Amino acid sequence: MPHPTSTLALVTGGASGIGRGLAERLIARGHRVVLADVHADRVADAARSLGCAGVQLDVRDPEAVRAAVESIEREHGPIDLLVNSAGIVRAGDTHLFELDDWRQVIDVNLYGVVHTVHAVYPGMVARRRGRILNIASIAGLFPSAGQVSYVASKTAVVGLSHALRAEASGHGVSVCVACPGVIDTPMTEGLVVKSPNAARVKALVPRGLDVGTCCDVILRGLDRDEATILVGGLAHALAALQRLCPRLAAAVNTLGVRWLTR
Repeated sequence: MPHPTSTLALVTGGASGIGRGLAERLIARGHRVVLADVHADRVADAARSLGCAGVQLDVRDPEAVRAAVESIEREHGPIDLLVNSAGIVRAGDTHLFELDDWRQVIDVNLYGVVHTVHAVYPGMVARRRGRILNIASIAGLFPSAGQVSYVASKTAVVGLSHALRAEASGHGVSVCVACPGVIDTPMTEGLVVKSPNAARVKALVPRGLDVGTCCDVILRGLDRDEATILVGGLAHALAALQRLCPRLAAAVNTLGVRWLTR
């Protein structure tokens, strides 16, 4: 039976990276946590290591998400905090992408959020309490060339989060979106680049901020109920450039692409 006073958090993408880092910190704060991840072995190992529950879940499958949420809430009680951290990235020359490359990124990064929100948010509205934390990216605020499908998905997540926040506040539900810069996670390490200059692109990816620092910043922003949580100096700089001087931001993008493809 769930503890009567502790809150329950569902963390997708929870087997590694930012998801696991946030789960670890939430557990330290006294939250009960359920990890969800598409990789069954990894999520089982992570749950065992953190001493929490874990489920194998493909967030691209709406019926699987619905069934998992129903099962989790039957066993553990209502989900008080939804953390959408599942994500993948593809980079490179857009004209070399197959439709499947687009679908993989958008299905995980955008529809994964849609599916969990669809399954969890109505219950929060009914209870008039709850929090949703979506992990987007600085790519959702600064449209970097060379990662068009990723930018499309993360821009959509930022917009979804801001629009839902305005609506949800009237129901007692808080929605925040985190926009980290480059973070040192398995997703960055396993970057897939479709380009004749793939090696050059990978070599130019800056050293990422460590996951622990990233998660600490995100949780501070969540505590303050910030609509948009920027993580890292790069994220702050690019967001400011795009906001204050979009023409310069576009020029930087163009020059970067020309330099990579020369």
